[in-house]
Amino acid sequence: MNNESGTLFGSVTDSPVRATIRLQFRQGFTLDDATELVPYFAELGISHIYASPLFRSRLGSAHGYDILDYGSIEPDLGGEGALRRLVTALRAHRMGLIIDIVPNHMAVGGAGNIWWENVLAWGENSPYARFFDISWKAYAPERHGKVVLPFLDRPYGEALASGVLKLKNDPETGLFFVFHHQHRFPVCPAHYGSLLKQVAAPRELCAAFCAVTERMIPDSDVDRALAGLSGWSQTPEGQENLNRLMSLYNPETSEGRKKLHTLICRQNWRAIWWRTANEVINWRRFFDNTELGAITAERMEVFEATHDYVISLFAHGLIDGVRVDHIDGLTAPAVYCRRLRDRFLQVAPFRPAEAGNRISIYVEKILGATERLPVEWCVEGTTGYDFMDQVSAVLHDENGKAVLNELWEECSGCNPAVAAIELTARNEILPGLFAAEFSRLISCLKEALLAEEGRERDDGCSIHDDTDFAISDVMRAVFRHFVPYRTYYADGMLLDHRTDLASLNDAAKKSRPDLLPSRYGLLDRIIALLASHPENMPSIMIREAQRAFEHLTAPLSAKSLEDTAFYRYVRLISRNEVGSDPGILARTVSDFHTACTVRLRNYPHAMLATATHDHKRGEDSRMRIAVISETAEEWRGCVRRWLTKLTGRAGPDHVDALMLYQTLLSVWPSDGRPERLVSRVSEWFTKALREGKRHTNWLDPDETYEAACQDYLAMLLDSQRSSVFLAEMTAFSERIAPAAALNGLSQTLLRLTTPGVPDLYQGCELWDFSLVDPDNRRPVDFSRREALLRNETDFDQAATEWKNGAVKLLLIRLLLQCRARHPLLFTCGSYEPVAATDDHLIVFHRLYENTQLLVVAPRHTLLLGPDGKNLRPEKMPEPVRFPASCHKSWRSVIRPARRLQIGTEAVQFFEPGLVPVECFIVEA
Repeated sequence: MNNESGTLFGSVTDSPVRATIRLQFRQGFTLDDATELVPYFAELGISHIYASPLFRSRLGSAHGYDILDYGSIEPDLGGEGALRRLVTALRAHRMGLIIDIVPNHMAVGGAGNIWWENVLAWGENSPYARFFDISWKAYAPERHGKVVLPFLDRPYGEALASGVLKLKNDPETGLFFVFHHQHRFPVCPAHYGSLLKQVAAPRELCAAFCAVTERMIPDSDVDRALAGLSGWSQTPEGQENLNRLMSLYNPETSEGRKKLHTLICRQNWRAIWWRTANEVINWRRFFDNTELGAITAERMEVFEATHDYVISLFAHGLIDGVRVDHIDGLTAPAVYCRRLRDRFLQVAPFRPAEAGNRISIYVEKILGATERLPVEWCVEGTTGYDFMDQVSAVLHDENGKAVLNELWEECSGCNPAVAAIELTARNEILPGLFAAEFSRLISCLKEALLAEEGRERDDGCSIHDDTDFAISDVMRAVFRHFVPYRTYYADGMLLDHRTDLASLNDAAKKSRPDLLPSRYGLLDRIIALLASHPENMPSIMIREAQRAFEHLTAPLSAKSLEDTAFYRYVRLISRNEVGSDPGILARTVSDFHTACTVRLRNYPHAMLATATHDHKRGEDSRMRIAVISETAEEWRGCVRRWLTKLTGRAGPDHVDALMLYQTLLSVWPSDGRPERLVSRVSEWFTKALREGKRHTNWLDPDETYEAACQDYLAMLLDSQRSSVFLAEMTAFSERIAPAAALNGLSQTLLRLTTPGVPDLYQGCELWDFSLVDPDNRRPVDFSRREALLRNETDFDQAATEWKNGAVKLLLIRLLLQCRARHPLLFTCGSYEPVAATDDHLIVFHRLYENTQLLVVAPRHTLLLGPDGKNLRPEKMPEPVRFPASCHKSWRSVIRPARRLQIGTEAVQFFEPGLVPVECFIVEA
């Protein structure tokens, strides 16, 4: 099948994905629930459901990224049976499924991860010891060969003395564990013999574990011995004796504590207080989350073990693509992506005929300003953060920058740039959250420098005398100024490293003023080491240093910018979004056209997103705040008046208050009942304050400051105490709301017509005024959306009821159905910017064979004076002159009855009485 006929599944050269809808499973939303919605998605024009992680995860998981088993579908979602029912429904509507996969990490906090527990039980003798990125010879000698477990709620000595560490036996498996609340730490079966001989255990059972103790490896004899222990433990005699054994290790008695402590000390793990995790952890985490342990997906046996099932799902036609979570968390992204595609291609011939044979691979990747997705990865593209930034920036008004800067200076006291704020955050976060990872890097670098020097000299003598302190001094400076997420020298594939080298050299250049001149030579040698190409056969020590560096830059960048600076630099928080630079308020129409042209050339099938499960605020919340850039003077006047009421309060300060006012505006209800916002904004406010880490944080919350902020929020939304504020915020919100709605419609129009595959985040068919997670993952009322979709209405009629969001839903439906009728126009069609004489317009022309599309999206619409009743502008944008390539006769996609005749003269698009959003087509 191919897309020429309008069918869903393309040939091996055509992308089968036309439009996706991201669904967040769990929290009561199952695969069967999604199955019931398939007809609605089909009617809307969606081609693929894009599912959050579906594999078995930790009990009660809210998101599915804390995976326990890569070989099964989460039972709470309905298991594989429910997955098959969903796919059957999708195939009946000629649709498909893309799933989110997590190759970076697994859940290690709590219970249920059999690989992790096997490692804890057997240490380096475990067959899974190399599945996790563990430094077995790190830190104090007494911890060599042990996995550090920073899960205790208090220091180990206190935990032992207080009795929160308890020895227990699992009768189903026969295994012994030391329990600590929801965590369980396995006891090595090699020690079971010494336990069992203290009670009247059967002689044959003791003999079996004697053999286990001798061999110290997890083999079939261990399985037989455990089976025998499990059977005995479930007999009355076994239960009685095991209860007696537990009493011998009861930490409430002095002798019991001593025995339990001795047993714990013999294990392959060392349990410690959670507050020490950042300083002594010896295994790689997902960022600073000790509940998620990194896996070594670059190792073939690990790749196969974690991907066999997803490959089989593709082979059986149950999935059509994957979204790879946090690609920069992998050691070798290029090798991984190539290997993944190759494995899919190997099984593609075995897929059912109706499923097609094309696999689509998307990667969650944040691209820097000068960064491009490596072509060597062989993927369809990113999941759309880059587009989210581009479309947001073009809908902001640069003219508001000066006034917003002045207001920011008034609130902050010094008008700090976001780059300076991020640098300060890096200075705090590197030693605060990643001290252990930094120490490991320094150790790797020292070994690599010595090894490199030894290769260059025959006498083996060091001439540089590099100390840990000197290397640390240099690397702290480099980390302060290294902006991208990472380099890719540790990847095993031949890559173009020009961007990597430029980033390293730029960081080195900016580091020099922070260093003594005596450190310059060391800096240069470290940069050269980190930039060693794999084809030049660098030493193993250099490769280890490169991996340690690249595994630290990504989490440091994310935690410093997105999870800290975004909550400190609050000039206009609509630009504080994942993948964006808050320092850039706006970009030109020309910049936007350039980005679309580049995407069509390099990644025409990349996802286009404007909302995700990770966004800081909803797509329409951002569009509301964006309008502030068009009326900055009025906004500044409001904020100044509101800030006067803060005098004498313990919190918030002016920076946090400015962030709060913008957030309230972004979610302000159209029905004038802001009291319903209290719980949502309250939860957001606490998270924002702690993420910002200015007055409070997650590790050591300042309850006094947080309480003062919450009191202020409650006061603002109390009609008895804040009638003036409520009236002013309502008036401002009502004035900008029509322009914000047009912003939202333009954003939607551009997402659905520019090069790429539009992704619709669940529920965003209507206005999306969500906040950061968990607010953006709330249940969606799909029944309301289905009912609105069934309404027979035209676009301009829907605009008269724009506050309910139906106009956005209708726009999405019309455009997605257009994409379904003309798939090749959108996947292969040209993209030609059309110069507009009016700065309020974004115009472009797309052409494929004899089919043409003309798109006109308004921007900076507040000055057009849109009517609050129907979004119709009081002022019309200037006419546009068309290129000669444009056809002379057009039919409106949005208003089917309307036709536009054009020749060589300029044409006025927006007729009086029409909403200023246009999309015309000439069909072949």
